[in-house]
Amino acid sequence: MPAQHHFDVLIIGTGSAGLMNALQLSDDLSVALIAKDKFLKGSSYYAQGGISAVLDITDNFQSHIIDTLSTGHKLGNEKVIRFMVEHAPDAIRSLEKAGVIFTQDKDHYHLTTEGGHSNRRVAHVADKTGKSIQTNLLNSIKKKKNIHLFENFIAIDLLTKNTQCHGAYVLNKSNNEVENFIAQQTVLATGGASKAYLYTSNPDTSTGDGIAMAYRAHCDIVNMEFTQFHPTCLYHPHAKSFLISEALRGEGAKLILPNGDAFMHKYDERLELAPRDVVARAIDSEMKKNGFDCVYLDISFKDKRWIQEHFPTISDKCASFGIDISKQPIPVVPAAHYTCGGIQTDINAHSNLDNLYAIGEVAHTGVHGANRMASNSLLECIVFAKTCAHHINQQTFKHTQPAFNNWDASKVSLSKEKVMVTHLWDEVRRLMWNFVGIMRSNKRLHAAQMRLTQIQNEVDEYYRLYLISNDLIELRNLITTAQIIVKSAISRTESLGLHYNEDYPQAADTIKNTIVKL
Repeated sequence: MPAQHHFDVLIIGTGSAGLMNALQLSDDLSVALIAKDKFLKGSSYYAQGGISAVLDITDNFQSHIIDTLSTGHKLGNEKVIRFMVEHAPDAIRSLEKAGVIFTQDKDHYHLTTEGGHSNRRVAHVADKTGKSIQTNLLNSIKKKKNIHLFENFIAIDLLTKNTQCHGAYVLNKSNNEVENFIAQQTVLATGGASKAYLYTSNPDTSTGDGIAMAYRAHCDIVNMEFTQFHPTCLYHPHAKSFLISEALRGEGAKLILPNGDAFMHKYDERLELAPRDVVARAIDSEMKKNGFDCVYLDISFKDKRWIQEHFPTISDKCASFGIDISKQPIPVVPAAHYTCGGIQTDINAHSNLDNLYAIGEVAHTGVHGANRMASNSLLECIVFAKTCAHHINQQTFKHTQPAFNNWDASKVSLSKEKVMVTHLWDEVRRLMWNFVGIMRSNKRLHAAQMRLTQIQNEVDEYYRLYLISNDLIELRNLITTAQIIVKSAISRTESLGLHYNEDYPQAADTIKNTIVKL
C-alpha cells in the first residue's frame, strides 16, 4: 500500500527559496521538504554571481528600484520591487545568521557590479555564492526537528478539492511508487523551465514542473514569453553550458570576436554592462551574421593571482578544459538561463488557488518585468520565501484534512517504448531553441505551436497507457510549459525585453502582462 503523508506544510523544491522558507516557518508546524533529486542539485547551488542589496553608503534604495524597472523595460510592478529592495539588507542578514560569510574588502562587503546596475551592490561569496547559501541553509534546516527531508521524490500533480490545494501526488523514485503528501498549505519552489531549450545553463531539474502543475490546477501563469538567455556560457563540447558569471564583465572583461575586435559598442553605450537581453541579442547577431560558433570573453589583462582570488571556480573549470583565462579569452555562447514569468502571486507569495504559494523562479512576483536584472534572482528567493513563511505562520491550522484516493496504476503497464520519451524530449528542446529562441517570428512561433500540440497528444496517450516515471513526468511538464511559452509569445504583438519578434520590432505604447490559464 503506497504511503499517505500528512503535514501542516508541504514545500516542493529545495533551492534557496524552498530552504529559506522552511527555515522561517514556525517550529510548531510539521513541514515536508521535497527534493526531486539529491539535495544541493538545483539552479541555486550553481549560482556564481551574488545577491543584490543596497549595502554601501553611496548607494540608495531608489537607485536599485530605478535600475530594476529600467532593466525590466518598465513592465515590473514598482510596489513589489520597492518591497523587495527595501527588504534586501535584511535578506543579507538572514543569510549571515544561517552561516553565509560574504566576501569582504577590509571592513566592508566586497561589492561588485553586473549588467543593469548603476552602483556596486552585488554581495557575493567569491564566485560560488549559491553553493555557500545552499550549504549553510541546509545545515541549519537539519538542526530543526519539525522539518522532514525527502530526497529523490518528484511531484506529479497537485491535490485539489473545492478550489483549494491540499498537497500533491509525489513519485518516490527509490521504489517507483506514487505517494500522497497531504498538507494544509503547499509551497511550490520548483525553479524555472530553461531545460525547455536545447542549450541552457541550468541543471537537468529545471523542467517547469511547478508551472505545469499550477497550470493544470487552473492557476494564472504570467509573462512566460520572457525567457532570459545568459549571454556567456562556456563554449566547449564537454562543458555542458557551464556559466561564466556576469561578474567578470562587471570587473572589466571584454566581449570580442575571434579576430580580437570588440563589438558591444555597436549595440549599446553601456557596452558589456548592458542588460542581459541586449548583450545576448548582440552576441547572437554577431554569431549569425559572421557564421561564428561562439564569441570570446577576455579578462586576461587582469593579474593571474587576482583572477584566481576572485573567480576560482571559473578559472579552475576553464583550466580543466585547457583554457588559461589569465592568458587567453574564454569562448562563450548564450544559453537559456532564467524564467522571468511564472505563477502569479501576491506580495505574500500566494497564488489564486487557496492554500497554494509559489516562491523563487517558479513565481511571477512582478519584480523582473520583461528582463531580470542580474543578482535580483537570489534576492527575490530570500525576500519572498520569508514573506511567504510569515503569512503561513499566521494561518489557522485545522486538525482534520480531506481524504484523497491513492494513485491508481491498475490500468497501465510497463513501457517497452521508452525511446519515444527520449526522442520527444530532444525534439521539444530543439524546436524551442530554433523557433522560440532569442530571435522570433510569427511563422516560427505558429509552426512551434502546431508541432507542440501534436507532441502533447502523443505524450498524453503514452501517459494514459504506461507506468509513471521521472522522465515521463518531466517530459509532460516540459511540453506543457513549452506550450505556455509559445502561447504567451504569440499573444505579445510587440518586441519587449527578452521577447524579440522580427515581425514586431517596436515596443507598443501600452505595455501589459500576458496571462495564460487552462
